[in-house]
Order: sequence, then C-alpha cells, then structure tokens
Amino acid sequence: MTALLTDDRDGVRTITLNRPDAYNSLTVELKESLLAALTAAAADDAVRAVVLTGAGKAFCAGQDLKEHMALLAAGDPAPLATVEAHYNPIVTAITTLPKPIIAAVNGMAAGAGASFAYACDLRIAADSAKFLMAFANVGLTADSGASWTLPRLIGYGRAMEMMLLAKPVAADEALRIGMVTQVVPADEVLATAQALAARMAAGPTTAYAKIKEAMLASAGGALADGLAAEGRTQAEAGATADHKEAVDAFVAKREPKFTGR
Repeated sequence: MTALLTDDRDGVRTITLNRPDAYNSLTVELKESLLAALTAAAADDAVRAVVLTGAGKAFCAGQDLKEHMALLAAGDPAPLATVEAHYNPIVTAITTLPKPIIAAVNGMAAGAGASFAYACDLRIAADSAKFLMAFANVGLTADSGASWTLPRLIGYGRAMEMMLLAKPVAADEALRIGMVTQVVPADEVLATAQALAARMAAGPTTAYAKIKEAMLASAGGALADGLAAEGRTQAEAGATADHKEAVDAFVAKREPKFTGR
C-alpha cells in the first residue's frame, strides 16, 4: 500500500496520509513522502490550494511508536534525529507554502499529527475529531512546531494544559476555543475542505502567499518587524496582475477573474 496519496482537482491538490490500519501514524517512509509532496505542491503553479487529510477513521496519530521502538532497540540514531530530519522541515514546508493549505481533520489528530493540523492555514474538523498532545505520556516534549503554533491558536494557558495533562479536546470545544475553523459531520469533512480550497484556488494566490509571509513574520516579532513585512509584501502583491484585475473589476462593477499571478 502506498503510504501517501495525491489527487488534483479544480486547482486543489489533496494529500492523503494513507496508513489507515495504523491510524496514519508517521513512519520514516510517510514523513519523507509527505515532505516531498509538500515541496512538489509548492513548486507546481497548477496547484493553487492544498488539502491535507488522512485515510480511514483518523487524521494522524503522530509518530509510529512501533517503528520508533524498534529503531531504539537496535541502537539506531534515527529516532532522535527525526525532529531535525523530518518534522521541522515538514512544518516549515506547511507554514511557508506559497498557497493556502487546509487540514481536513477527519478523526483523531495526536502528537505530530495534530501539530501538522495546527501548522495549516485553516482547519475543517469532523464532529468526531479529537486533538491530543500526548508527548508527556511517552516521556517526550513537544515537536513539529506545536509549542509555537498551538499557543497562538488557543492561548498559552490552554496549550499548557493540553501539553502537561495530555487532555484530549473534542471538536466542539476545539471550535469554541478557536483551534479549528469549522466543524461538520464526519462524512462531509473532506468535501467541505475541498470546496473551500477550490474557492481559494480561484483567488489571488500571490496575495494569499504574501498574507502568509506577513502573518508568519509578525506572529513572533516586534511591531516594527510586522510593519516591515507588511510594507514589503504589500508592494509585492500590488505589482501582481491579480491586483490590477481586482481594481479593474471593482471599477467596472464585475467579478474579478484571478489567475494566481
């Protein structure tokens, strides 16, 4: 079975973690495949939005602990190197992707799997989904950017509670505290995410990329850093064909037709 699947439709590339029998837990193969898929999506001009989801009942259960334990028992250094080799590059690829990326959280999202969802721009969750930060339960600390992304979504206190107590958060609570964008029935989550992605795929792709750059630069920096990022990205977005088209459409009182350039 192929560990990762991709599908293109309406300018949207859907990336599916495909180890349903193992709750899409992350092996070295799957992590390498995901990083390659994200890199390819970033470079492909035909892809103007991305959906990340999981096959079966889970979104992603995090690190595959069976593989992790086997490597530890063999004295292999790979388990301890995976943060630098895989998780950090994957989260960097998600957050810096120059187009919108939406997590379709179809079920349990735990550990690094939940962290990947937090790193996405938007999150559509199934009503059966749960988010779990269980690092402490296996004697580890946070990885995959969760210590940075999660407090920015839900606040420092709630994030600390999830980390220290390994307390799962159900979909309705996730919506209430701002962790997710929308909650829908489980059988509608992928279609809802793909429809939203298709709408954004028809939008001003470069502007979306520049919004992401400015937001990322401002999230952890001083006001001066944010203002500088806004000045640069606004100038870059203002030079695009999509900006000119939007202004022309506004004056002509018609709907703009964006090309992503």
